[in-house]
Amino acid sequence: MKLSTVLILFIFILFSCETKDNKKMVEIWKEEVIKTETEFCNLSKKEGMNVAFMKYVADDGVLLRNNRLIKGKNSIKQFMINNTSKGLSWKPDFVDVSLSGDLAYTYGKYTYVYKDSSHNTKISKGIFHTVWKRQPDNTWKFVWD
Repeated sequence: MKLSTVLILFIFILFSCETKDNKKMVEIWKEEVIKTETEFCNLSKKEGMNVAFMKYVADDGVLLRNNRLIKGKNSIKQFMINNTSKGLSWKPDFVDVSLSGDLAYTYGKYTYVYKDSSHNTKISKGIFHTVWKRQPDNTWKFVWD
């Protein structure tokens, strides 16, 4: 065999192995994201939305609320400061993670139970979509919600 043929074959085998390993890692990373999403929801129900959102938002996170973008952790903190509700719950129906393991996204259904201005209990249901980014300390924080 020519050296170039051997080199091409070696590179092909090398990349084939890396892809299989990455695909195995993707499943592990998906489990990490689901666990993070579950802990995020549980904290929201236990300590309130404001506490949970501040723990799980990245410094450059963005919220879309009422057709408005709230950009950055400090702005989100100001927006969420009085939102102490414990009535938000959700569960992802789908998760995917990039082959590089640095970005992920989830979507699923949420339920929000709250009191209106007349103190009547209201229930809002919908679909959520969250984009997650792996942080330098290997934790997952959301960059879009």
